[in-house]
Amino acid sequence: MSNLLIFGMGYTARAVAAALPGWRIAGTTRDGRDGTIVFGDDVAVRLALATSTHVLSSVPPEGEADPVLDRYGDALAGCWLGYLSSTGVYGDAGGAWVDETAPIGGGRRSARATADAGWLDRGARVFRLPGIYGRGRSALERVASRRAHRVDMAGQIFSRVHVDDIAAGVVAGFDAPAGGYNLADDRPTSQNDVVDFAAALLGLPAPPFVDLAALSPMARGFYAENRRVANGRAKRVLGWTPRYPDYRAGLRALSAITSPIPVSTPPAAASSDQR
Repeated sequence: MSNLLIFGMGYTARAVAAALPGWRIAGTTRDGRDGTIVFGDDVAVRLALATSTHVLSSVPPEGEADPVLDRYGDALAGCWLGYLSSTGVYGDAGGAWVDETAPIGGGRRSARATADAGWLDRGARVFRLPGIYGRGRSALERVASRRAHRVDMAGQIFSRVHVDDIAAGVVAGFDAPAGGYNLADDRPTSQNDVVDFAAALLGLPAPPFVDLAALSPMARGFYAENRRVANGRAKRVLGWTPRYPDYRAGLRALSAITSPIPVSTPPAAASSDQR
């Protein structure tokens, strides 16, 4: 039987687990919720590693270090290794296309780039992911809850990927050579277009534009980078094709399977120009 240990049993990792019926799967979390192993319980983690045929990490860096490699790197030999990285490792490309031949480490995600390189050095399949969306975590929920916004930045382009397509890409990677793979859909576009389409699906007006300066530092960092992510290598080498090739297909599918999203109303005291 194939045994998979997932470090960081979060939203995306659970989608991977759901795509593997018949596998024996263990996972770690910080608090051991839902029957997972507590990360840092060295006896339990190392026992799980000793019986694992496959190991996947979705744990982000802490500071400048990768906590999985730092703590358990000596026990990873002999397993198939996978790592969920970020296309943020490419930094800003001025809206140009980037593929796996592009240099990494020049953007704001320096720690992520270091971890990415560390997993590659160990022979892992490193899946570089753009903006992730899926059931319960999409522009549909943000628009319905009045949390969505638009920013007036002409030419600002992002890539994204449906969580189920990530899961399919990881599974396809079980029989693929080690290396980096971009898992992104076929149609990079602006965040505004995604929000506009989600609002139209819900029959709601598009949310207002906000000033970039009004956003959090994290959000401003998001808008500071502009790139289109190419997925050709994943298609050629993994034999992977996204089931949801663009945000329209993904959001239509989500709107069809999701129970009606409750639409919140702004607080009574809110002024008409509240952003």
